[in-house]
Order: sequence, then C-alpha cells, then structure tokens
Amino acid sequence: MIAEAGLAALWLAAALAFLQLALVWFGLTTDKPDLLSAVRPTAVMQGVLTALSFALLVTLFLRSDMSVALVASNSHSAKPWLYKFAGTWGNHEGSMLLWVMVMGIAGAAVALFERALRRDTHMATLGAQAMISLGFYAFLLFSSNPFARANPAPPDGQGLNPLLQDPGLAFHPPTLYLGYVGLSVAFSFAVGALLTRNVDATFARAMRPWVLAAWILLTLGITAGSYWAYYELGWGGWWFWDPVENASLMPWLAATALLHSVTVLATRDALRAWTIMLAVVAFSMSMVGTFLVRSGILTSVHAFAVDPERGTFILGLLALYIGGALALFGLRIGTVREGAQFELVSRETMLVVNNLLLSVILGLVLIGTLYPLMTEAFGHKVSVGPPYFDRIAGPVALVLVMFMAAGPLTRWRKDQAQAVAGRMIVPIAVLLLALAAVSVLAWGRIGLLPFLGLVIAAGVAVGSLAPLWKRNLRRTPLFTYGMVIAHLGCAVSLAGMAADSAFTVEKLVAARPGETVTTAGWTLRFDGISTVAGDNWTALQADMQVSRRGGDPIAIHPQARFFTSPPTNTTEAALLTRWDGQLYVVLGQEAGEGRWQIRIWWKPLVTLIWLGGMMIALGGALALLGRERRGWIQKLRRRPAIVAAA
Repeated sequence: MIAEAGLAALWLAAALAFLQLALVWFGLTTDKPDLLSAVRPTAVMQGVLTALSFALLVTLFLRSDMSVALVASNSHSAKPWLYKFAGTWGNHEGSMLLWVMVMGIAGAAVALFERALRRDTHMATLGAQAMISLGFYAFLLFSSNPFARANPAPPDGQGLNPLLQDPGLAFHPPTLYLGYVGLSVAFSFAVGALLTRNVDATFARAMRPWVLAAWILLTLGITAGSYWAYYELGWGGWWFWDPVENASLMPWLAATALLHSVTVLATRDALRAWTIMLAVVAFSMSMVGTFLVRSGILTSVHAFAVDPERGTFILGLLALYIGGALALFGLRIGTVREGAQFELVSRETMLVVNNLLLSVILGLVLIGTLYPLMTEAFGHKVSVGPPYFDRIAGPVALVLVMFMAAGPLTRWRKDQAQAVAGRMIVPIAVLLLALAAVSVLAWGRIGLLPFLGLVIAAGVAVGSLAPLWKRNLRRTPLFTYGMVIAHLGCAVSLAGMAADSAFTVEKLVAARPGETVTTAGWTLRFDGISTVAGDNWTALQADMQVSRRGGDPIAIHPQARFFTSPPTNTTEAALLTRWDGQLYVVLGQEAGEGRWQIRIWWKPLVTLIWLGGMMIALGGALALLGRERRGWIQKLRRRPAIVAAA
C-alpha cells in the first residue's frame, strides 16, 4: 500500500496545482478577489503532499520492495543503505519526483514567506509556479510513473549502475535539482511581474534570494560533479565538455548573468528588461538540459536512457513554457519603464559587459552541444569536442574574468576612466609581474591559453581583494565579503585549470610485480596484485609504495572492480594529494607475461579547481546571508515606527 499511497499523494498534489492555477486566474481576472485568499494554503498543502510522495518512494527503496518496477530496475537487496537511499533519484522517474517535490516545497516557501511583493504580483507568481508544476505532474503521472508495480515481482532487483554507487550520488544530483528549481521560481517571478506590469526594484529584491540560492546550489553541484567524474571514471580529466556536462553549465552561465542583473535592478533600479529576459533564458537552459538528459538522444554516462516519447513530452513542455514566456515578454516588455540611467563608465556598464560575455559563452556552448544532434538528424555525424570549446569559449572566458575584476573597482551610476585606471594600478602591476615570471619559467613549453590563464589569474586574484582596500573591515557588509571571496574563487579555479592544462605529466607503463617506475619526481614500486571484496563487488587491487624525492614511502591501492548486479567493470583511481598537486594512479588490464598496465598522472595544482568552486559557493552564501540579515535588521528598525504610527 505504500506505493499506492505515494501515487495518491502525487495525484492530490497535481489536483491542488490545478486548483491553485484556477484560483489565481479567476481571482485576478474577475470581481472575486476573495478567491486569492485560498492560494497560499493550497500552495503549502501541495508542497506537503509532494514531500510525502517522495518520502514514500524513499521508503520503498530502503525496504527493497521489488514489487515496484522502479525499485526492481534500480536497486538490489544487497546494496548498502546509502545507495538504496540515493538510488531513489539515481534514475529517471525518481529524479523527476525529486524535482517535483523541490518545486512543490519552493512554491510553499514563496507562499509562506514572501511579503514584499505587491499582492497581485505575488499571486501571479504562484499561478505561474502552479502552471510549471502541472506540466511535470502530467509528465510523471502519464509518462513516468515512479510507483508502477512490477507484475510479477522479481525475486531481487537489477541493481544500481555501479558508476553511480558513490557518495557523490547523495550530493551532486540533489544540489543540481535544487538549483534548477530555484531558476523555475525566478522564472515564475518574472512571469508574474510581466502579467501585472510590476517590474521594479521591489520585485527584484524579492526574486534575488531565489536566484542567489539557485546559483550557489548549481555551483556546488557542478563542482561536486566535476570531482566525482574526475576520480570515478579513471580518465584523469575534470571536464570533458560532455553534452550533459554542458547541460548543467549552461543554466549556471545564465544564472550568473541573471544574478548580476537582478542585483543592479534591486539596488539601482536599472536593467529591467535584461533581468526579465535572463530569468526566461536561465529557466530555458534548465529545461534544455532536462531534455538532453532524458530524451534518449544522447549517449553519455550522465544521461538517463529513456525512450524518445518521454523526450517528446519534455520538448512539448519546453515549447509551451518558454514559447509562452517569450510571447508574453514580447507583448508586455513595451509596458516596462526604462529604469534609472547610468553613464558609460560605471559599474552598471561593467555588469552589462559581463552579461554580454556570459551570453556569448552560453551561445557558443549551446551551439557546440546541439550542432552534432542537428547534423545527425540529417544523416551526418559530426563530433564537437574539447578543442572547439577550449579554442572558441576559452578566450572569451579570459576576457570575462578581466572585466569581472574591474567591475567592483568602478563606481555606480557614473565614474571617471582615469579614476578607474588608478584603482587598477596594483592588479595590473601584479599581472605584469606574473607575465614576466611565467614567461621566464614556461615560455614555449605550454600553450597560449594556459599561459594567459596563469597570468590573468594572478591579476584577478589581487583585483578581487581591491574592494577591501582602505575599508574598515569590521564595518564591511557581509555581502561585500561574499563578492570578494566569490571573485577570488574564480581566480583560484582559473589558476588550477591553467596549471593542470600546462604542467600535467602522464606516463603509461606495463610493469611486473617488484618493478619501479619514476615520473615527475615520484617513485612508484609495484608490489603485486591482490583480490579484495566489498559489500557488492570484488576487485583486483594493485599494491604500490610511492615516495617523492627520497621521502618516506606511502601505500596506495588503485583497483579494477567488478559488480555483479548489474555486471559492470569500473576503475577506482588512487589519489595522493599534496599542497602543490595530486598524484593520480589507475590500474589497467593485464598486459601478458605477468605485466599490468598502470597509468600515472602528476597534476600540479589541480585541486585549486575545486577549492575555487567551493570559494565561489561560499561567497554566494555569505552574500545571501548578508542581504537577508540586512533586510531583517531594517524590518526590525521600522517596526517601532509602524507601531507608534498605528
């Protein structure tokens, strides 16, 4: 009965979403505004029901109820409990139910806690959220029912994809889904503001926390996913420009532009049309990513292998939501007032340039992702891989990072070019010193993009700290610290990417037990092969001792694992992290005559990539906390005056 209860809760939530949309429609278009008083409790109850439905699905996975087709296809009674739990969303139907649950809870939060918006705009926002939810409810109930029964029930399940049997599954997908749903809320805010012709600073201040939270979660999800793929797939890379990797990057690029734009609108009442358009584009990119992952048109370790009919359903939702929003934008944008003016030399201009460059990168990634699919539809297979993205998007990204460093050093509204140049003296001087140092140490031995990346990272790191110069650090707002840390994180990640690309040393050997291999200052002694067993796998394990420049030896154990349910071979890389990089060792196949293939990488400063990603997310979290804290303080200060006036 647990499955039936979960399905019933899902049907009831869908019915409440329809009711919520109807209440908003008739409450705003007829002379019965009292209907709107029922919208908030309806949204809250919808969130409760979706949470209940998802909790019941988790229960089915934890109990290994093989009478449910989804559990039988994606779990096994012998799995560790963590993978039973995370396996709930390690599949198409479960992940979509997670998406719907988060959307329902987000709608409930907007209903409960949003008080700054004008009432009609608030109600229109909740109506737009209900409209989005209805499409996903229909998708689950009619095309991807997570509670369908297996008849007859198998004695045990097929098991979770071994590539997903990692703690990363418990963190990476949920953070991405939370980010995607945050963008859906921003989209609903934009639609509500257009419907009620209420695009102003108050609207932006209400939307900004959702955009910032979505951006933080997308940053964490992408960073975690990059590291997960890096150590799990055994190929030594942290980003391959896989179409599904791009599907998560594109919403992040749009959300980054939206975050800057909505901040300008909230604080300076400018960039109104930009903010609305970017909210539509950001949600569009999350829908495009959903289509790519679930349509069956891609072959990827990240993609859910589903039938094309489901992809057609999602494509229809994408056309309905995004086409409708763009049509509404075209009809109503003429009624949106221009907003505050600003001079050519100003922080607003810098942010506009940043948004333009982010949009260019987004367009280049979108073209590179979709072009092979379009050519294949006409019978021609074309491969677009890292060389295209690195050479086309890389230079634009470097220019973007330089403007990012200059933006915080420019004043709002109006500034003088000479004054901005004066504030940039120290970052420029550091950049020139870095240029000289890298030229002396590595000129002619590394590529142009890594060379420029190292140089620009140094200048940007110093420029990122510039907003703290000559300030009372105790009185500096928390969101200013957030901006500084996030921008510094971009410089740190850029340095890690450039160093990894420029200085990585790779060596492939076929070694016998007892032999020693040397590379990049490391000495590896291959002692032999042993067998080990885990909860639901067995493995061949290479026993090695590694030392660096005569130091004490350290034992490492790369593995080649075999999973029985389903039958799959995977690799488990051995990682040894030091302050200046990471040693990465993978055990390959037996090469004959007692030899084993061993692939070794020394990757200088590669960990800066993920350290920078965490710094970016931390900066966003501090900015969110600082903005919300300031808002609460202002409300508390105004309360005595309001009480006295009453």
